[in-house]
Amino acid sequence: MTQSTEGAAELRSVPALLHRNATRFGARPAFREKEFGIWQTWTWSETEREIEAFALGLLDMGVAPGDFVAIIGRNRPSLYWSMVSIQSVGAVPVPLYQDAVAEEMAYVLDHCGAKLVIAEDQEQVDKVLEIEDRLPEFHRMIYLDPRGMRKYDHTTLSSFAEVQETGRNASAEQKAELEKRRGGLGYDDTCVMLYTSGTTGKPKGVVLSNRNIIETAKASCEFDHLTEREEILAYLPMAWVGDFIFSVGQAYWAGFCVNCPESPDTMMTDLREIAPTYYFAPPRVFETQLTQIMIRMEDAGPLKRKMFHYFMDHARRVGPKILDGESVSLGDRLKYRLGEFLVYGPLKNALGFSRVRVGYTAGEAIGPEIFDFYRALGINLKQLYGQTEASVFITQQPDGEVRSDTVGVPSPGVEIRIAENGEVFYRSPGVFVEYFKNAESTAGTKDAEGWVATGDAGFIEEDTGHLRIIDRAKDVGKMADGALFAPKYVENKLKFYPNILEAVVFGANRDRCVAFINIDLAAVGNWAERNNIAYASYQELAQNKQVLDTIQAHVEEVNASVAQDDMLSGCQIHRFFVLHKELDADDGELTRTRKVRRKIIEEKFADLVEGLYANEDSVYTETEVTYEDGRKGKIKATLYARAPKVVPVETKTLEAAE
Repeated sequence: MTQSTEGAAELRSVPALLHRNATRFGARPAFREKEFGIWQTWTWSETEREIEAFALGLLDMGVAPGDFVAIIGRNRPSLYWSMVSIQSVGAVPVPLYQDAVAEEMAYVLDHCGAKLVIAEDQEQVDKVLEIEDRLPEFHRMIYLDPRGMRKYDHTTLSSFAEVQETGRNASAEQKAELEKRRGGLGYDDTCVMLYTSGTTGKPKGVVLSNRNIIETAKASCEFDHLTEREEILAYLPMAWVGDFIFSVGQAYWAGFCVNCPESPDTMMTDLREIAPTYYFAPPRVFETQLTQIMIRMEDAGPLKRKMFHYFMDHARRVGPKILDGESVSLGDRLKYRLGEFLVYGPLKNALGFSRVRVGYTAGEAIGPEIFDFYRALGINLKQLYGQTEASVFITQQPDGEVRSDTVGVPSPGVEIRIAENGEVFYRSPGVFVEYFKNAESTAGTKDAEGWVATGDAGFIEEDTGHLRIIDRAKDVGKMADGALFAPKYVENKLKFYPNILEAVVFGANRDRCVAFINIDLAAVGNWAERNNIAYASYQELAQNKQVLDTIQAHVEEVNASVAQDDMLSGCQIHRFFVLHKELDADDGELTRTRKVRRKIIEEKFADLVEGLYANEDSVYTETEVTYEDGRKGKIKATLYARAPKVVPVETKTLEAAE
C-alpha cells in the first residue's frame, strides 16, 4: 500500500505521520539496530510508544514550545525517536555532526541557543561540558549510553532511560498537555533546523517547516514508487539534510524500515545483512567501495582477475542498456547473464547491493567512470541534485533517462530557471523558511517570489529537459586566455583512479592549471606491501618515486581525456604535487560532509601553489595539523613537483562559445 493518493496537508507534522503509521502499519518494522551482533527490531506501534514516553519526559523537564534541542551522536533509533519527541512537544530538533570538535559545536549551540542537549555517549558529553561556560542558554543534558558516566555530576545530567521512565509514569494532565501540543502543530511550523556545511564561512541554520519536509517526502516517494516495504541503512551523519529526508521524511511518509548499523567499523557487514532496497550515498562512498574492489582484484589470482576484467568489459558495454530496457542481442544477454552468475552477482552481494531497487548519489558530482561502473553491474544508481535549502530534492533522474553527465529533470513540484550568468535558480514547496538569525543571507539567497540561488552554474538541455551542472558558480571562471575553467570536471576524473583519494585543481585567471593530489592510503599501501616497498608514514609513501610515477600516469590519462572536450581542454594539468598530508575536516580543509574548501586550501598552501606556477622542482613546507585528541602540531616536508604530458589543443573561449 502506498500513500500516493493521500493528501500531505492532512498530515501536518511528522508526529501526525507517526500516529498514522502506528495505526496503519502497527506490526510492521519501523526501526532496527544491531547491538552486540544481534539485530533488535521495533514495530511502528512500539516506536510510537517509545517516542511518546520520551516526549512526556521532556515535558516533565520543562521543554517549552519553540525551544531548541541539540542532538549529537551516530545513527541510533533512540536519537531518531528523540527528534520526533522534540517535535511532539513543539520544540525544534537541531542535529549536530558527531565528529565535530568542541569548538565547532560551540558556535552552533550558542547560535541556536540550545537549552537542552541529547548526547549519545561520554565522548559527546565531554565535548559539551568543555564549552558549557560559553553557552548561556544551555542548562541540561541527556545521555543515551551510560558507560563511563557513573562518576559525573548528575545535577544537570539525565540518562535517556530515566527520562523515558519518567514519561511512562506521567500524570493525566501531562498526557493531555502533550496531546494538545501535538494537535496544535501546524503545517508551517518548524520541523527541524539543519546547519549548512559552511564551505565559504560560518555554518548557517536552515529552518525547514513541516510543509517543506512532508511535501518533499511525498513527491519524492511517488517519483520512485517507494512503499512501506523498502529497507534502508541509516549511516550518514544525522546532521545532514540527506539523512533527515531519507531516514525521517520519506521513512515516515512511506512507512518503511530504517536500519541502524552497530558501528562505522561494522557498516559494510551490516549493509550486506540488511541488503537495502533503497540506498543513498555521496560519491565518496562509491569511490571508496570501488577502491576496495580494485584492491581485492589486485590481490586475486590471475584467473579470477582475468575473468573479472573480461566480464566487466562486457558489462560496461551492455549492462546500462539492459538496465534501461533497451534492445540488446540474445548473445549479449546470455553472456551478461553468465557474468551475473560468475562476477556481478557475487560482487553486488559482497557490496550489500543485491536487492537495491533504487540507488542515489548526490552532494557532489560523481565521476562518470565510477557512475557507469555501478550501473554496468545492474545497480539502478541515479543522480539527484539538491541542497539543504531545498529539503534535498531539486532534480532527479527518471528510470530510463539516467546519464552520468546530467542530474536529471526537475523533481515533482520544482521549477528551475537559469540566470543570464548561468547560475541555477529553483523554487518548490521544499524551499526553506529562512536562515536563522540571518535575514541578510536569507534575502540574498531567496527572493520575494521564492526563487533560490543555488550558487551552481549549469544549463538545461533543450532536447531532453535535463539539467547539467558545470561546477560551483564561484569556482567556474576563465583562464588567462579566456578558456573555460571548471575544476570539478577534472577532479572527478582523477578520483576515478583507486590510488587517488582527493584532488584540488587551480587555474582561474592563470595561464595553465596545476593540482594538489591526495593518494588513497589503503589502495597505495596495499600496492606497496605487494611490492615489498617499506614506508613509515603517509608522508613518506606520498613522495615515493614509484608512487609519483603512477600518479603522473593517471594525470596524463586524464589530460588526454580532458583534451577531447573543446570547451574544457584548457583545464589539463601542467604540474602537480602529491600532498604530504590528507585533507582533513579537523584542519578546516574539508567540510564535515567531505566537500573541499577550495579557498582555504589555496590560502593555507599558498607556498605550494606558487611553487607550481614558478616551475620549482621541489618546495619545503611546514603545515599545522590537528591531532585526534585536539592538540595542534606541525609536519614538515619537501614536496617534489611533477610535470605530466599535456595534449596540444586549440581551446574555445567563453565568448566564442556564446
